[in-house]
Amino acid sequence: MANENLGAAKRAKNDEFYTQYADIEKEMNAYLEYNPDVFRDKVILLPCDDPEWSNFTKYFAQNFETFGLKKLISTSYAPNSKPKEIPYQPSLFEMEDEKFDEIKTVSNGKIFTLTRDANNNGAINFEDLEWEYLDGDGDFRSDEITELRDQADMIITNPPFSLFREFLAWIVTAGKQFSIIGNMNAITYKEVFPLIKDNRLWLGATATMTDLVFGVPEGYEVKDSDRDKAAKLGYVGNFTRLGNACWFTSIEHGKRHQPLPLMTMNDNIKFSKHKEVRGSAYQKYDNYDAIEVPFTDAIPSDYKGAMGVPISFLDKYNPDQFEILFNADDMEQTREFGVEPLGEKRVADYYAAGGTGGNSKGHRKLFLYNPRPWVPFKRIVILHTRPQ
Repeated sequence: MANENLGAAKRAKNDEFYTQYADIEKEMNAYLEYNPDVFRDKVILLPCDDPEWSNFTKYFAQNFETFGLKKLISTSYAPNSKPKEIPYQPSLFEMEDEKFDEIKTVSNGKIFTLTRDANNNGAINFEDLEWEYLDGDGDFRSDEITELRDQADMIITNPPFSLFREFLAWIVTAGKQFSIIGNMNAITYKEVFPLIKDNRLWLGATATMTDLVFGVPEGYEVKDSDRDKAAKLGYVGNFTRLGNACWFTSIEHGKRHQPLPLMTMNDNIKFSKHKEVRGSAYQKYDNYDAIEVPFTDAIPSDYKGAMGVPISFLDKYNPDQFEILFNADDMEQTREFGVEPLGEKRVADYYAAGGTGGNSKGHRKLFLYNPRPWVPFKRIVILHTRPQ
């Protein structure tokens, strides 16, 4: 399973997932379609694992002049600071350079910068990258990389999955624009959801159900099923696919302003493709004044009250069309919005109907009978801004 790969990476602190060029290009093209000058005169920082072959570095270096970049900065993490099972061999590029240092190559990170036509061939591209060793190991939390962050206008990368919360906070604290890859489940993190609610962060243009393919180091264990799926997408060798990965960004793109086409409540009940909706009235929660909407495309266009929808709704979320009220999995938010505690009767009913988990009477989860009591999985509560 894709999320098993993510979980294994977190447990082992093996975060060496290398994004493919085509996936980067697809996402960045969405920003460029919305605003052709989105990168013009910008300093872009790419804190990635290996700038010598990172596809983020390649993509922006090859498009430096086309995008009108001011400066490109790419940094790496020292091999000695990575998990010991990941083999390391300096590249010929580094070893043949007069700056090569046998000690620093394993103990220090590297920084690559691009600002000019260094080889005087009339173009600025990947061949003009200039490099040197960092003073430290390249950890993004270091003063050295934080200083680079403060110089940048945008930060774009695939950060370590195990450090996603910390990495995002590191960016947001500095007020930088960003586009980063993370686990879809991060949507409900208490550090992430408020940013989505306040329109300071949103999902990228790449659909969340898209299988993103990543390169992995030699020796990394990949399930045969994921390796086969990567191969079917044209990636043969040390690749895996992660169906639970997605882009998180603060860069505008057109998809997030596309209205979600919806039917009225009556039309959904008559014609919905979902048997759970067709022919049935929308249920109201037992402990909060909102209706249960089990599928994003079943949101009734004319309902004026609150609605509980799956977290996959955020892939279609248009802030001009909807207002997000709260995350129903967050106890502080449900308390703030007046969701009633389940109470002893509801909890007893829930468990009597086969419910599982720690739903104690003090919890304020959305609760309904359908026809037996149940607590829906991961809901976001929303309103129409302009119901039809």
